[in-house]
Amino acid sequence: MTVTPRCTHLFQTRRELHHFLNRYKQISEERIQPQIMSLSMAIDPVDPLVVFQALAEPQQLNFYMEKRAFGQEVEPQEGVAIAAIGSAAKFTINGAERFTAAQQFIRSTLAQTAICGQAHLPLAGPHFFCSFTFFDQDSDRKPAFPAATIFLPEWQISRSGSHCLVVANVVLCATTNLEETVDRLWQTWQSIRAIRYELITPAIEHQDLLTRRDVATTQHFKQAVQAALTDIQQATFHKIVLAHAVDVTSPLPFDAIAALHHLRKLYPGCYLFSTSNDRGQQFIGASPERLVSVRDGQLKTGALAGSAPRGKTTSADAALAKRLLESVKERHEHRVVSQFICQQLAQLGLSPQSLPVRLLQLSNIQHLQTPIYATVPADTHLLDVVAALHPTPAVAGMPRAAACDYIRRYETFERSLYAAPIGWVDHHGNGEFAVGIRSALIDGCSARLFAGAGIVEGSAPERELAEVQLKLQALLQALI
Repeated sequence: MTVTPRCTHLFQTRRELHHFLNRYKQISEERIQPQIMSLSMAIDPVDPLVVFQALAEPQQLNFYMEKRAFGQEVEPQEGVAIAAIGSAAKFTINGAERFTAAQQFIRSTLAQTAICGQAHLPLAGPHFFCSFTFFDQDSDRKPAFPAATIFLPEWQISRSGSHCLVVANVVLCATTNLEETVDRLWQTWQSIRAIRYELITPAIEHQDLLTRRDVATTQHFKQAVQAALTDIQQATFHKIVLAHAVDVTSPLPFDAIAALHHLRKLYPGCYLFSTSNDRGQQFIGASPERLVSVRDGQLKTGALAGSAPRGKTTSADAALAKRLLESVKERHEHRVVSQFICQQLAQLGLSPQSLPVRLLQLSNIQHLQTPIYATVPADTHLLDVVAALHPTPAVAGMPRAAACDYIRRYETFERSLYAAPIGWVDHHGNGEFAVGIRSALIDGCSARLFAGAGIVEGSAPERELAEVQLKLQALLQALI
């Protein structure tokens, strides 16, 4: 990876762009290997989701993530939205070595990348967008996504506070048609600069036209909870997270962008995300749970476990919050997750520090939350931390291996990206990963919605079913 002197006029004229890229095409010919140019340029403020709607094509890799500053979560790196469109370089793999292989792909790609333009600005330079499925191996259920997908986008549009930035990643080699490449870049650049409109959302309300079907019966879910409680009593494991899925069919194709826009209004404090495969399927959601973020060597993660609904009145809401904070069952569930995260970080040689337990209150549900921090040495990659933490007891159980075996036996559907790491890593090693919960897989007129509940001693099948149905209903409202 090389960083060129700052060039602020790369996209001022087509001729200047052609001249600049031609120099690096010659370098690729001399070295007999492709060169990737990562060009960063500031633009006037724009909503990256609007650009995403205008430019993203269904049969390509795309990615979107947004986290707004909200309540107690106001932090310098938050209030960020980032869209990634198309792929300049991509890598997929299945198997237990997926996190290590992902790091190798990132390193090898950066080794042939030159970073140009306004690289000093926030979110400048090459970013790698990643999705990892819950399990690392294919199953007979044919998941929609490989166990790991990592890609460097052709175009990246980001907003950090009031600052907006475009990154174009261009692959140059001996066979590159420079005229066509410059034309394509120039036309897309002009299109991005011309975007000023607000998000276009469908005007048709078609909730009454939807059909809904439980993938497994609610009775099956309750039976799985009861069987898990028996295993917990026998000390097979201490906690298990069981998911429930619902298939929804519409006479009209679901609009993933419109759903994201609805989710951003309903859940401003959550991670908004969307990632696609190259077959037109999109996985979207609004997750309250950060897996991990790293910025300038400072790691942030946290335990999120233990839930209660919100009250319809101020007094009812306060009573539910008090009951959650004092619940022996919910505090135990939460403590299992917090202890696991700290133990995993310690095994990486880190020294995690925890803040006191607090409430994270969303529009329809509230959770117990413990923020956890650590300093990360330069030789520990963000994906090392992701590999160590996934899956946490908040989405799998404890002990982890026994819980995952149980999930495989009792869940009749493929989790795919549900409850799995979704995020990005930049060329400095900074990055952000959310946990893909409160999520849906969209495929044309069909959508599969996922939600889960943590089962510990003291759980009751009816209450756990009510919790997942509450989460599913909130997601369903955003799809229409």
